Amino acid sequence: MKLFKKTYWLIYPVLLVLFLFIFDQIYTTDNFLLKVGICGPLAYILSPRKKIIENQTGKFKQITWIFLKNSIILDK
Repeated sequence: MKLFKKTYWLIYPVLLVLFLFIFDQIYTTDNFLLKVGICGPLAYILSPRKKIIENQTGKFKQITWIFLKNSIILDK
C-alpha cells in the first residue's frame, strides 16, 4: 500500500496506454483522435480519485478506487 500511496497518479497514463494498445489490436484504424476519444474516458473512469474530506478533526486527502474495498488516507 505504501507504493500505491506514492504512485497512484501513474495509473491513469498506464491505463490509457494499455487501452490504446488493446483497442489498436482489436480495431485497426488510423484515426488517432478516435482512439484517444474512446480510450481516454474509459481510462479516466477506471483510474483512482483523490478527494479532500473534511470532518471534525480537519481536512485530509483520501484515495478511492473501484478496485479497492477501503479508501486510502494520504495525510491527515
